[in-house]
Amino acid sequence: MSTEQPSWREHPLLAARRRDFLGSPIHVVTMPETLALANEAMARRQPLHHTVVNVAKLVNMKQNAELREDVASADLINVDGAGVVWGARLCGVTVPERVAGVDIMTNLFALCARNGYRPYLLGAEAHVLQAVDMQLAKDHPELVVAGMHDGYFKPEDEAAVVEAINASKADCLFVAMPTPRKERFLKQYRDVLTPSFVMGVGGSFDVYGGKVSRAPVLVQKLGLEWLFRVVQEPRRLWRRYYETNTAYVGLLWRELRQRRRSA
Repeated sequence: MSTEQPSWREHPLLAARRRDFLGSPIHVVTMPETLALANEAMARRQPLHHTVVNVAKLVNMKQNAELREDVASADLINVDGAGVVWGARLCGVTVPERVAGVDIMTNLFALCARNGYRPYLLGAEAHVLQAVDMQLAKDHPELVVAGMHDGYFKPEDEAAVVEAINASKADCLFVAMPTPRKERFLKQYRDVLTPSFVMGVGGSFDVYGGKVSRAPVLVQKLGLEWLFRVVQEPRRLWRRYYETNTAYVGLLWRELRQRRRSA
């Protein structure tokens, strides 16, 4: 990054919209504003590290200092999850809307196709990556994918993966790996990776590639997308969501008590 370029923390929009919720920085920006920032980063070739916070990540950040540091170091932190939107509003932090990672990714695919940017796809299983590539060819025939690599590589192979990403001359990088692995990877290599816009997308490749069904729009608006996922995989997910949601309610209760005492 050129020394003449100001840091993203000095960007007028990001500086004005930075807030704190449950010990995590967040940016209260909309989807159009998020896409404009990503486009600005790629147009100016100024690296921008993006992440999101949801209920599970906020809970894990309380127990994992390294994850908390990885998230806090990002340049742009969107609110992904109705529970975080409602909880923040309850605590007096105005969040205009939920900006889901999967929706950011999908919109950025379209933006890349329009503007000639080339994305690199990292993560998920090899067959899921192929499904994503096929779906992109249908949705955006003009889009050129810079490269792909599945998420099943060992720590000792990370340097070679980073080298392949940089050699592809990709404009943006989507990392479909679980938390906290993707956050650690992006934090560790953020000064080495050359794509201008990088973001972790978790299981979004599974959704876009058709392996996992997305909740209907009405279910999303009601904030019950997590329940839709539990119904799909009850044995694997019910305990995880029960424990996470219970812990989140406890965090909110303590935050509200503290704010009332301070007031």
